[in-house]
Amino acid sequence: MPASGPERVRSRFRDKARAFDDLYEDERPLVKLLRPGLLRRRQLASDTVRSYSSPRVLDVACGSGRIGEFVLEAGAGHYVGIDFSEPMLALARERLGRFADRVELIEADFHETPLEGRFDVVLALGLFDYLPEPQRTIARIAERCADGGCVVASFPAWSWVKGPIRKVRYEWIGDCPIFDYTVQGVEEMFATSGLPHVQIPTRGGSGFLAIAARRPHAGGEPRAPRA
Repeated sequence: MPASGPERVRSRFRDKARAFDDLYEDERPLVKLLRPGLLRRRQLASDTVRSYSSPRVLDVACGSGRIGEFVLEAGAGHYVGIDFSEPMLALARERLGRFADRVELIEADFHETPLEGRFDVVLALGLFDYLPEPQRTIARIAERCADGGCVVASFPAWSWVKGPIRKVRYEWIGDCPIFDYTVQGVEEMFATSGLPHVQIPTRGGSGFLAIAARRPHAGGEPRAPRA
């Protein structure tokens, strides 16, 4: 019997953790040129964390901790990273070990594991690409977001330039399902989950970033990354 979509995603991130992590080595000139969205994600996450005072940060599908490293340097008081891939978390432990007790890494399914308290910043970057039921995940994220907190998330959008390439690379070659979104659809999902204040600070050719909250927080709006 063929594996389900979620299990195919799990297998990809278990079996190819190191190779996938290398794709996110965003300091290389070629990566900066071809994948500027990686830099925008990192900058928006860091700027959002800086707009709070020592915030609690939850990183859903934290992977190898690449974004985590930057938000900790930006002043996160406590960082919780959750991921179902032990090989990815092993890389995260190496990368984030220097931050000691400010870091908590959890190997678990985000929908099923209990999490203590709520968070000022919830990150969902590079997550929604692979979710067949995004509304369920947004609802769970909203539960964990503090009243004055916000969510920073990335969403792929269909592009006739990059879309077919992504489909071939991930679904045909990598046997990993991927999904695309529209701004209107994302705004509706957040609003349905109780996060009606949605900003789209930047849009690229193949995706966009979103900041969602119950209400604007006292620290003001984070600075949007340059397109």
